[in-house]
Amino acid sequence: MISEVRQKATLAQKAASTMNNLTTDQKNEALTRMADRLLAESEAIIAANGLDLQRGRDQGTSPSLLDRLALNEARVEAIAEGLRQIVSLPDPVGELLEQFDRPNGLRVEKRRVPLGVIGMIYEARPNVTVDATGLCLKTGNSVVLRGGSAAIESNRKIVEVLRGALTETAMPADAIQLIEDSDRASVNEMLKLNGLLDVVIPRGGASLIRNVVENATVPVIETGSGICHTFIDDSAIYQMAAEIVFNAKVQRPSVCNSMETLLVHEAFAERHLAQLAERFVEANVELRGCGRVAELLSGIHVKPATNEDFATEYNDYIMNVRIVANLDEALAHIRIFGTKHSECIVTENMEHAERFIQEVDAAAVYHNASTRFTDGFEFGFGAEIGISTQKLHARGPMGLPALTSTKYRIYGNGQIRG
Repeated sequence: MISEVRQKATLAQKAASTMNNLTTDQKNEALTRMADRLLAESEAIIAANGLDLQRGRDQGTSPSLLDRLALNEARVEAIAEGLRQIVSLPDPVGELLEQFDRPNGLRVEKRRVPLGVIGMIYEARPNVTVDATGLCLKTGNSVVLRGGSAAIESNRKIVEVLRGALTETAMPADAIQLIEDSDRASVNEMLKLNGLLDVVIPRGGASLIRNVVENATVPVIETGSGICHTFIDDSAIYQMAAEIVFNAKVQRPSVCNSMETLLVHEAFAERHLAQLAERFVEANVELRGCGRVAELLSGIHVKPATNEDFATEYNDYIMNVRIVANLDEALAHIRIFGTKHSECIVTENMEHAERFIQEVDAAAVYHNASTRFTDGFEFGFGAEIGISTQKLHARGPMGLPALTSTKYRIYGNGQIRG
């Protein structure tokens, strides 16, 4: 008997040939219908999400992870708005990248084309179901979605709504497929579907991404975990630094671009760390620090920070703090523990800022701004399908162009090779 994974991937592949021939107007009409239908069905979507949330609470899921899972009217509206943002963006498919003539008269064009069938493997964020689908469809790709079991009811309802919207358009409903089998074997099967899936994109925690990268035979675009750092330099203005690091940690700690480790120049720490730490404690952030941090914060409970802590993506109200002697020590720490996602320096010293930006190996490097901006929507891409921490094909927030490949078109008038 054919498995659910193979059956749905086959349907997506058949739909891909139709997707490749759709015009931009036809794709935009489909995305607009999807956005309209999401809003019209928001009550049913939120009800389905409520089942996932209740199961999560019963299983002891942490508040930060429940927040990632939760949908309400405002979040459904934001998800629908993400689709409308994609509609407003230029369609990269068919874009002429290069054109040249050869001495033998051949005319060569290089144009963007869809990747084909994209497999998305992700965890408990139902907004990813819509974001990924919208980006894939706008670029003429079919998508096979495999979300986490924690969001299965939400994802099932969302995909039902999106596929229903497509029945009124030129876009085939089979371009969207959801794998409902929550067994890990379904993920492993997707990773081996060469010939049906053209690429797999994992989006989630370190263990999920590691499993995909280590076991896939299908090409992978790696979206890495986010152990993000902010380094407060000696010359930093306190008020600016405080706002940046508080936003980077507390505004939404469950996401990959939130800060996990705060590095503080020793001179700045002597002047301001106690005041800064009090603000985090008031926000219920657990502090884990080096020995020097514990000395300076003698009146505040600080757990000793280990190398394992510095290598952990918490996605929670937990933050490492380390005092460093200078910029060199901060850079060395990031080289060891960073995941090439997002890093920040807060400083008024432009020489230090430029050196930090030049030397830090990450997809996004900030000067005097929160790492929370590493996001496709914030970069003006509409929604994003993930944040790539690799260097081949795509890096950083992946918008529409990252979901295309290229094709050479060669026009002749009878040339043969001698």
